[in-house]
Amino acid sequence: MGDRTSSSITINASKSRIIEVIANFSSYPTWAEGIKRADVMSTGELDRAAQVRFRLEAGPIKDTYVLTYKWEGDDAVTWDMAEPGKMISSMSGAYRLVDKGDSTEVTYDLAVEASLLRMGIIKRKTEKMIADMALRDLKRQVEG
Repeated sequence: MGDRTSSSITINASKSRIIEVIANFSSYPTWAEGIKRADVMSTGELDRAAQVRFRLEAGPIKDTYVLTYKWEGDDAVTWDMAEPGKMISSMSGAYRLVDKGDSTEVTYDLAVEASLLRMGIIKRKTEKMIADMALRDLKRQVEG
């Protein structure tokens, strides 16, 4: 997947607080729009999730898939598709965090392939919408 969508937001919290929220997958259904369930299947370093099964219901997309996570301390987390769903065939992304003193700049990168997203412009607009929504929801949860 070569084409990626990227969005950034400033959150009034430390990198460690933001990563703590990102790593708490069991809470996603309460704040991450479209995520109905997130089950940690295995953990790795620092007891952070290594694989997570998601149940997504976002508009016409209803699917279950598994992502593999790699953590870079409190600086970043990346993910790749481990088990595709019926509609989502491929996904990779990252949260990258940069300390800005009293706040943190969070960048969300995403590349996704889904059966409903075959056309380039529709795919990029959908990825941008997902990235913006993910950052908005994360900011609301962290600063809440």
